Amino acid sequence: LGLLNSPADLYDLKKEDIMQLEGFKETSTRNLLNGIAQSKVATFEAVLFAIGIRHVGKTVAEKLARHFKTMDNLMNAKKEELLAAPEVGEIIVDSVVAFFNDKGNRKEIERLRKVGLHFESAYKEAEKVSDALGGKSFVVSGTFEHYDRDEIKDVIVANGGKVLSGVSGKLDFLVAGENMGPSKREKAEKLGVRIISEDEFRGMLRDGVKS
Repeated sequence: LGLLNSPADLYDLKKEDIMQLEGFKETSTRNLLNGIAQSKVATFEAVLFAIGIRHVGKTVAEKLARHFKTMDNLMNAKKEELLAAPEVGEIIVDSVVAFFNDKGNRKEIERLRKVGLHFESAYKEAEKVSDALGGKSFVVSGTFEHYDRDEIKDVIVANGGKVLSGVSGKLDFLVAGENMGPSKREKAEKLGVRIISEDEFRGMLRDGVKS
C-alpha cells in the first residue's frame, strides 16, 4: 500500500490504514500503534541513533547528543565544532555534515519534531567532586562489586577523569571487572595500556593517580 516512505510516516498511520495490511488484525494493530506511541518517549540519544546517519552508531549518537545538547545545535554545528566532540573523527563529521546538508533529511527532522520526539538531551554530567583522576582516560569493562556500569562512569567523570568507549593507544587505564571479554584485555596488553582492578580504581579515588 506504500504507507511508509520515511520514519516520520509512522506517526501518520491510522488504525484503518494498518488493518488493511496482510496479517494485521485488531490485537496486532493495537500493539503496533502502542509501540509507535511509546517511541515518542525515547531519549534524544536514541532518536539520533535511530534516524540512521551513516557511521553514527549507538555510542557516537550518545556522544554527539550529550555534547551538543539539542538537535538544532548539532544540525547547525560547523565542521570544527563537530571535530571537538569526544571520539568523533573526520569520517563521522563528513557523514553528519552531509546528512544535515540534505534538504530532505532536514524536512524529515522537522516532521519528527512536530510529532513530539525528544530533540534535547536530558543527560546531566555528574557534579565534579575532585581531581583525583587527573584528566586520565578510562575504559570500563565487566561487572563490579561496588558499582554498576553507568555509576562507575559517572564516578570517573566526577573525579576529573574521561571515559572512552574503546581501547586504543591513547587510553590510560582499562578498569577490568568480572566477566570482561578477553578481546579488550588482549588489545590493552598489546598496546601497553595499564589494566587495573576495581580495588585499584578505588585506591586511585582515595589517593589520586600515581605516575
